[in-house]
Amino acid sequence: MPQAINLRQIEIFKALIEHGTVSRAAEVLYISQPAASKLLMQLEEDNKLKLFDRHKGRLTPTKQALRLYEEIGRIFAGVRQVESAIDFIRREDQSRLVMGVIPALAGAFVRRTTMNFLGRNPNVFCYIESTGSQWITDHVVTRTIDVGIVSSRMENPYIATEPLLEHPLVCIMPPGHPLSEKKVLQPKDFENVPFISFKADSYTGQKIGQIFEKYSVTANLVLTADASPTVCEFVAAGLGVSIVHPLFIAGMEDRLTVRPFEPATPFDFLICYARDARNAELISKFVHETKAMAKEFVGSLFDGEDSVQSALKL
Repeated sequence: MPQAINLRQIEIFKALIEHGTVSRAAEVLYISQPAASKLLMQLEEDNKLKLFDRHKGRLTPTKQALRLYEEIGRIFAGVRQVESAIDFIRREDQSRLVMGVIPALAGAFVRRTTMNFLGRNPNVFCYIESTGSQWITDHVVTRTIDVGIVSSRMENPYIATEPLLEHPLVCIMPPGHPLSEKKVLQPKDFENVPFISFKADSYTGQKIGQIFEKYSVTANLVLTADASPTVCEFVAAGLGVSIVHPLFIAGMEDRLTVRPFEPATPFDFLICYARDARNAELISKFVHETKAMAKEFVGSLFDGEDSVQSALKL
């Protein structure tokens, strides 16, 4: 009859599957290679399983091993959830702020905002979830998220919203691009120019599509992406140009050139939170910090030299 499971055997088995060799698995767990090999053999013998095919000193996982690893993965995921719960319980005496942020703003912009916020509120524990607008608003309603930054409009009597920053879309291009010679760009400037856009059904993609359709512009679409960091990375790499909200380029100021776009196309984000939020004072402070950072960052883009390379560095 199989013996009781030995946790150390499971740990070395999991490490072997994930790292490929017994020596590496032993190193990860800070034990000797002979000790690791012995634990693996005991795991097979104690539970009457053939977990590895052995050939010239190498271990190749069998189907039974891969099946066992799948089950172990589920168990360890549950353990991590318990660890997270313990961490939250341990921090109950500490103020907490759970934030939901759309992926477009979850990089440098939120990092800068949160660092400023924590600088003024050092005893606050922050948790940031990067996901879609609908998921964020749903969890604001259920109080699992305290405050969210979203792109979509909503009508919900339980949620309060405030505009983050309404600002026209701008044009981005790699430094030295021919269009950078212009002070302001217009739709006609994009005719047959290599262009990087967002998915057609996204908020930004719809805005760009409406502009090009209205002014009968045929851009040379070379790539479509579903996330602003991806768009900005390919623009910086020289594949093409794009039209974005200025907050999208936070963290990439030194790799992009920015120009105003006319006609002005307003684009804004919303900050949302429950009307009867349990930590309203903390939320208010974060909202204030977020708005201030957005205003400061966008104001820096066109302050002084035309190039973004002179923009604010935080």
